[in-house]
Amino acid sequence: GRGLVEGPFEMVKVRKQVVSGWHFRDIFQGFGTTLFRNSFLFSGFVIYLDIFKQQVETKRDLTVTPFVKAGICANLAWLTIWPLDVVKTRKQSGKYDGKSLVWLLGDTIKSGHMYRGLSVGMLRSFIANGASMEVYTFVERELRKRSQENG
Repeated sequence: GRGLVEGPFEMVKVRKQVVSGWHFRDIFQGFGTTLFRNSFLFSGFVIYLDIFKQQVETKRDLTVTPFVKAGICANLAWLTIWPLDVVKTRKQSGKYDGKSLVWLLGDTIKSGHMYRGLSVGMLRSFIANGASMEVYTFVERELRKRSQENG
């Protein structure tokens, strides 16, 4: 899903961040890594949402705003897959041409960079996903209200 759209943009973003030139022919570099990362990221997000609902909201009869719930669950998902994001960024940087995903992951672990950039990524994730869930919840509530009024 999202990886199909994000892949090319992520590559350009990474190249701009590392001040490395890019050509249109490079647009899909790291595309497979982005899809791989996103499949685990989205799955993790959904799993953490379910766990949160079962363990926090249901068992403890606790109500949490959609913003906080999505922020926490998204950050747990990112924390789970962050090393893959570092690998994806390295792949797209153009500095590791010809290196496999497995080699890049091993190098990331050996160099101690598995969680490089994590704090900024978590902050962005919490705000972006929290806000998105608030919008989603609002739209869902409005659509249900209109459906009940019309049906």
